[in-house]
Amino acid sequence: MKRILLLGSGELGKEFVIAVKRYGHFVVACDSYDNAPAMQVADERRIVNMLNGSELDAVVSDVQPDIIVPEIEAIRTERLFTYEEQWIHVVPSARAANMTMNRKAIRDLAAQELGVKTARYAYATTEQEFVDAVDAVGIPCVVKPLMSSSGKGQSVVRSAADIHSSWTYALEGSRGDIAEVIVEEFIPFESEITLLTVTQQNGPTLFCPPIGHRQERGDYQESWQPHTVAPALLTKAEAMADLVTRALGGSGIWGVEFFLTADDVYFSELSPRPHDTGMVTLARSQNLSEFELHARAVLGYPIPSITLERHAASAVILAQDIFDEGFDYLGIDRALEQTCVEVRIFGKPTTRRYRRMGVALAYGPTTADISALRATAMQAAATVQIVTNSPA
Repeated sequence: MKRILLLGSGELGKEFVIAVKRYGHFVVACDSYDNAPAMQVADERRIVNMLNGSELDAVVSDVQPDIIVPEIEAIRTERLFTYEEQWIHVVPSARAANMTMNRKAIRDLAAQELGVKTARYAYATTEQEFVDAVDAVGIPCVVKPLMSSSGKGQSVVRSAADIHSSWTYALEGSRGDIAEVIVEEFIPFESEITLLTVTQQNGPTLFCPPIGHRQERGDYQESWQPHTVAPALLTKAEAMADLVTRALGGSGIWGVEFFLTADDVYFSELSPRPHDTGMVTLARSQNLSEFELHARAVLGYPIPSITLERHAASAVILAQDIFDEGFDYLGIDRALEQTCVEVRIFGKPTTRRYRRMGVALAYGPTTADISALRATAMQAAATVQIVTNSPA
């Protein structure tokens, strides 16, 4: 039995814990607040500020893990190298976790060291540098904090009037202590995809069928699998994903994002863990969900193949109000009246506006129309309402 320390306990971590618990392992889930989703299914929990190196060292010393699995960006990632030197297995590796938590490191690796095609980009640490970066890249352009999650701080500069507000919003959405942003060329893409890529300890790199997704406010709203991609472009995307993950090293699942134009593919971002858009795989669109794939790769268990089993779509269930406690979910029963629909509630203890609280899933055979499944998932998600259960 392995002792696994999970750093970050959101909904993605929750599904990962369920997957590794099914193989009989012991999990300690960490987060900055109590009763986070993954804590609800783990063996033990710890409340810790993971941006504090001393607190992080203390929890590692206390738990004595065999494996450390980072699930969020807000971690003092340089400490992971020390843990790796102590013969603790860091997922996918200390180098990968450290570099991919920062958009600057991974973008420079992809574009400058590996020659992977990306949008033109520039960095800024002051508002004047930001103005110069926007001028160099050109309007329209996309602005992102170097360290953030779930699309926080991301915006599009469509005119000079947007420059100041985009700079301010990027800083407000930044996680950790890095006050720097990246300004990217706006690619007139036809679609965005996530290519879930699995690197193994003893086996070939595998790719899941491409997942299409739509974002609002920089955050995932719906995803579907498979997304139709021209064979030549898919081959190119797989080659890019293989190149970047191989350079970073380690084993696990990676969410590699690409922009697709009519005749080309651009590398966008990479996450060294299960991806939010990959929640569509909870509908058994594949023989193994992204969480089961991650668990096997982390534990060194074999993955003979990844196969498409059916078509599926997901849509997020969002909070519209702020509740610190005393709320409930209405409409789950009505959502489940639809054929081939599932609902997953994450179990977050509080809400805020647009916070992701659950996901609706729709699925059908491999002959099913993806557009229809997307509509069904969106309808199911809209049916679930989060309301107060406190006395008036």
